[in-house]
Parts: sequence; structure tokens; C-alpha cells
Amino acid sequence: MDPAAAPPPPPLAVHLVTGDASSPALSHLLQSLAAARIVAFDAEWKPRRRVPSAPSDDASPAPPNPTQLPTVTVLQMACRGEDGGNEVFVVDLLAVPLADLWAPLRELFERPDVLKLGFRFKQDLVYLSATFTAALGCDSGFNRVEPFLDVTNVYHYLKGHDMQKKLPKETKSLASICEELLNVSLSKELQCSDWSCRPLSEGQIQYAASDAYYLLYIFDLFHQKVSIEEKCSPTAEASDEHCSQRASDCSSSGNDICFDGYSTSIITKYSDRILLTESDTKARSSRRKEKQKLSSDAKCKEKFDYNTEWMGPPPWDPSVGGDGYPKFLCDVMIEGLAKHLRCVGLDAATPSCKKPQPRELLDQIYKEGRILLTRDAKLIKYQYLATNQVYRVKSLLKHDQLAEVIDTFQLKISEDRLMSRCTKCNGSFIQKPLTLEEAIEASKGFQVIPSCLFNRNMEFWKCTDCNQLYWEGTQYHNAVQKFMSVCNISE
Repeated sequence: MDPAAAPPPPPLAVHLVTGDASSPALSHLLQSLAAARIVAFDAEWKPRRRVPSAPSDDASPAPPNPTQLPTVTVLQMACRGEDGGNEVFVVDLLAVPLADLWAPLRELFERPDVLKLGFRFKQDLVYLSATFTAALGCDSGFNRVEPFLDVTNVYHYLKGHDMQKKLPKETKSLASICEELLNVSLSKELQCSDWSCRPLSEGQIQYAASDAYYLLYIFDLFHQKVSIEEKCSPTAEASDEHCSQRASDCSSSGNDICFDGYSTSIITKYSDRILLTESDTKARSSRRKEKQKLSSDAKCKEKFDYNTEWMGPPPWDPSVGGDGYPKFLCDVMIEGLAKHLRCVGLDAATPSCKKPQPRELLDQIYKEGRILLTRDAKLIKYQYLATNQVYRVKSLLKHDQLAEVIDTFQLKISEDRLMSRCTKCNGSFIQKPLTLEEAIEASKGFQVIPSCLFNRNMEFWKCTDCNQLYWEGTQYHNAVQKFMSVCNISE
């Protein structure tokens, strides 16, 4: 059932860039970068690996080698030119000669007339710089990006935070920011896929492109709010004259971004820069922490022989005093699985706090008779405390995780249970559906019902816990078909 939603347009056709400078794809990318006035960046990399230790004639153990920085294998860029048009590129760094890309990319990072957008991009820049340095030589990295605007700061500004004061350390994920600001759901199930395998799947390409593309839309919200505030300020007239003068100066000097006066003002007031120091470019590894971790892991394995396979029966099984109704708790690593479980009518809670300790998770599953689902191998060692109440999900993708849980616990999913729980809070729906008039009254000050539904004879359902309204729209019917397939339900 569809909650109210109004997402921006989906990403444009994505250009996958492979080949050398003579290839059409790379030539198109370089032309777009040269004409761009705003470029949003993101990157994907393959997992870091330790350098193998060299054999030693000495009987004493060799010191551990330092961890190498991850290698960036995919760089995604969303470009906007002076005409306001957007183009999205996914650059396969394993299929593009880095020597052909190094100079244009370095120039772009340092061009004063191009605003660069990113989400916590400093870490990406460290890895990207190390990738080019390793491939081309010790002086081939990147150490500066300016002017730069971090979407984390944009989010704080849009939420009314005083930018002159210290910003909160804890920030939301990009997926959470997109959902809150754009009403767009960014799937992160491919985030941990192997980005060194080729060819890239269509899902990986679309996933990578979306992360960069939606940064432009978040900037648009920021630009709109700043423009309105400046126009409404007491010094608006003086600001207009100042911005006009800045725009005039820009056209002659090329030292500012000049879509309009307000853009110039935004960059002057809110942009920053990324500067990498020598310490940023070195992989950090603590031999002491590694030894402590190895020692701790060894003790755990020695003391507890825990198994990652499910041993049953579950706590809801009537044979052990259960009520027969499956109940799960999905930890923070697999909260997306919780929504999928709710979509097929299963009770799937999430932790009661943002950063729960293992003891808090155990207390919750004891109290509520649930099974803890997790991807964290460390939590499996608590299986000895919670017999048959901790299960490690092996699959990476949410659909596969759902199928794995259904198969592991031999759950029976029927069509009438699909979309029967609130995906937002895990609550149940009221027993009797609401009419349109009742739904409009219930939604006042809380939720907007699209006017296109007013002339339809539709029933509405309300969550008894959070009061979220749902109805059987297109998304509902598409979801039912999808989960019927995942759960192997025959029509």
C-alpha cells in the first residue's frame, strides 16, 4: 500500500565510460567536464587487503605489513552545464587508462569556476589519489578540491542549523538524507558488492549513478532556500547590486561560478575546500590493536564453539512454549531486511536505539521472544547466551536475505498476508478500512493524500501505532507481484 510520495525524476541515461581517450565514451566525458559548472562526485572501491608477508629465515615472527589503501575501481560523476542540463557518468577505472584521465580530473578538482559536490568526499579523494599514485607514480595523486560543498553541511543548513556554530558530529547517511529531503528511497543493497568484478551489472551501474545524481537535486533545494532568504533579507537591494557586480566581474575574470548572482553569493559564503595532508594519504594500522583483536578472537573461539548455522527450534515454536507467531529483530546492518519482512506480513522490529550494545539487543529479544537477525559475525559469539535466538544472515541483497530467512525458518507466507503490516514502524493495520472522507480527516496535519485519488472508489488503511495511511495503489500491486515471486506464491 502506498504512502504519499513525490520523488524527483529518475536518473537520466547513464554513460558507462570505458576505453582510451579516442573512445566516444571517454571523449564525451571530457567534453562534459570542460563545459560543466557543477559536478557531483562519488566513488566505489574493492575491499582493502593486507600485503603478504615476505618469507623470513629468522625464527621470530615478522611484523605485520601495513594495510594498503583500497583501490578505487568506479568513479561516478553527475555534471551540470550552464544550460542547466544534467549528464551522469560511471567511469570504469579498470577499463580506462588512468594516464588519459589524470590531467583533466586534476584540473577539474582545482578549477575555481566549477563547484564540486560530494558526500564525505574526503575519504573518497584519499583512496582515489592513492589509486592514481600506485598506477602512475609517486607524484600522480590528487591533494586539493575547491570550491567544494559537502552535502552533509547542506543538510544541516536545510534543517535550520546555525552554520556559524559547530556542526553535529553524528550525521545521517546519504540514503537517509535523500529519503528525508527528496522523498527518494536509495537502495544500498549493492554497496557491499564486489566492485572489482567485471562486467559491472546494470544494478551496480544504476546504484553508482544515483548516488552522484541526487546530490544535484539536494543542491537545488539548498540553492532555492538561500536565494529566498537573501531576497527577503533587509539588505536584499544592496545584495542584488553586489551580486550583479560579482557576476560582471566573473564574466571577465573567470574566478567565480556565474549561473546568477545568488550562485556567486552561495559559493562565496558556503563553499569550502578539501586539502589532503601527508598523514591523510597513509593507511592507518595499529599493531597493538591488531594483536588485541587477534588475541580476543582466539579466546572467543577457544571458549565458545559457536555455529553460524541455525539449530532450531525458534522461540515462537509451541513445542518450547511459543505462541506460533514468528518474530524477528533486525540489527542496524540489515534494517532494509526488516521492511521486506514486514511486506510479507512478518513481525520484524528494529533496535530501540540507534547504536545498541549487544546486551541491549539480547535484552530485547529475550523480552519480546524474537530471533536476532544480523550480518555481524561478532554477535554470533553471544549465541551461547541466547540459545536459538541469534542467526547470521549470509546473503547481501535484500530479496536474497528475505528468501534465506523464509527458507531457514520454514515460514509459510500466504498472499493475504502480503502488505499487511506498516513498513514504517512494524505496526498492525486497523481491522476496518477507512473511507476517503475518514482518511482525509485522519491525515490532517500529518499526511497528504494525492488529489488524483479523490475520484476513485478506494479503501484506506491506517497503522494503529504510527497512524500512517496506506492505500492499494500502483506501488501496492507492483509490490504484491514482486513478493509473490520471492516467496514462491502461486496466483
